[in-house]
Amino acid sequence: MNPTIAIIGGTGLATLDTLKIIRQETRSTPYGEPSSPLVYGELGGQPVVFLARHGQHHTLPPHKINYRANLWALHRIGVKQVIAVAAVGGIRADMDPGALAFPDQIIDYTWGRPCTFFEDHLTHVTHIDFTEPYCPELRERLIQTACALKLDARESGVYAAMSGPRLETAAEIRRLERDGCAMVGMTGMPEAALARELGLRYAVCAVVANWAAGKAAGEITMTEIERNLVGGMEQVKTLLTQVIPGLKPV
Repeated sequence: MNPTIAIIGGTGLATLDTLKIIRQETRSTPYGEPSSPLVYGELGGQPVVFLARHGQHHTLPPHKINYRANLWALHRIGVKQVIAVAAVGGIRADMDPGALAFPDQIIDYTWGRPCTFFEDHLTHVTHIDFTEPYCPELRERLIQTACALKLDARESGVYAAMSGPRLETAAEIRRLERDGCAMVGMTGMPEAALARELGLRYAVCAVVANWAAGKAAGEITMTEIERNLVGGMEQVKTLLTQVIPGLKPV
C-alpha cells in the first residue's frame, strides 16, 4: 500500500535523514520526468514518500523544475496530503533568518512556467477556487505542532513567488512589501495551484534563509543562506518527526 502523505524537500532538504527508507522508485508521467526518484519510507511509524524538488543533488534551478511531473507522480501513487518545505527570504520585520514560517496566502509573480493541467483535450473549461491557496487543516496541524515544540515559527504571511533564479533587487522587495508580502521565494508557484487542481491537501513549511534584498546591509551570499538553513532545517526535521505520525489518512 502506497503512502498518502508526501514531503517535498526544497533547498537545504534534498534528503531526509530522519526517514527510514524502504525503497526508491523512478516514475514517468505524461508531463515528463519528476525532479527525483520517489523515496518511500517511514517517519515516526507513518508511511511517507519524499521527493527532492531540486533533484537529489540540488541541480535543478527553480525555473527548470518540472512542477507538473512532480505533483502528477505523487497524485498517481495515491498521495492526498503534501507538506512542501521551501527556503525563503524575509521581508516582514519578524521574518528573521532561521525562523520557520507557514504562509497563508500567495501572490504569483512568476512567468513562463507551465502552470496548469487544464489546457489540452478538455471536455470543458475548468477553473479551480484558489481563495485559500493552502489547506487550512494541514496548516493548523503544522502550526500547533511547531508551537507545542516551542520552535521559532511565524504562523502566517503572504508568500511572494518570483521566477528567479536571480535574487531580487531592493526595489522589487520594496514593491513586494507594498503588496503585503511577508516572504519571497521561487518555488511556491505553480506548485500550490497544481496541487489544488489535483485535489491534494497542500501546505508550506518555509525556512527563512536570509533577509531579502535591501533589508540588511551588504550583499546576500550563498554562505549566509547555507548557514541559516542548517539550523532552520533541523527545526523542520524536528517538526516533521512529530507532525507526520499524527496525520490521519484522508
